[in-house]
Amino acid sequence: MTKEDKQKIAVFLDIASERLSSGYHIGEKEYLFTDDESKEGGDSADTIEQIAQEVRICRNCQLWEKRTNAVPGEGVLQPLVLVIGEGPGEDEDRQGRPFVGRAGQLLDKMLDAIGLSRKTNCFIANVVKCRPPFNRDPYPEETASCAHYLHRQIALLKPKFILVVGRVAAQSLLKTTESIGKIRGKFTELEIGDMKIPLIATYHPAALLRNEEYKRPAWEDLKLLHSKF
Repeated sequence: MTKEDKQKIAVFLDIASERLSSGYHIGEKEYLFTDDESKEGGDSADTIEQIAQEVRICRNCQLWEKRTNAVPGEGVLQPLVLVIGEGPGEDEDRQGRPFVGRAGQLLDKMLDAIGLSRKTNCFIANVVKCRPPFNRDPYPEETASCAHYLHRQIALLKPKFILVVGRVAAQSLLKTTESIGKIRGKFTELEIGDMKIPLIATYHPAALLRNEEYKRPAWEDLKLLHSKF
């Protein structure tokens, strides 16, 4: 798809939304789209930036209505570890970046303790890319609407390992209703296409801030992950 086609679609969606909400069109916004590159056979070439651009204008579920910024994710390409959380919070929604609030600062320290960083060898993403109102758990239809973005990111990034933080993300990725206490502490495999990626889950950094009893088991999970590097 050309950048002009993408701009036309985005403008159409903007106009439709404005007409439904207020009845007025306030002007066109210029999006920084690029043309899709072509592979042999004529298929569009997927890139991390292409996915990010799609996420920023996504309206596949109701979460777009309240967002300030969508949060596609950030980090290095071909990371050693892909970190996956639940969804953006207030700080993330404001900045358009994942894990930048108090929980994010703790996550950075946790990763640093085992030689990981979003600047050098990690990519950080979420199962939903827009903030659920009042930081509630995302609804099943919301995670389903976002799933293809995350799956495409995983397929492109090809991480050596996946670290899932929190109950919601772990249950969503592993298709289970088990508690995080039962999921954590061991490796499983996540199948994406023809890849089988070792995955370990642990408590969300926000849970560690609320309850210090989770800090020791979370540290054990990180050490177990580190032992596989």
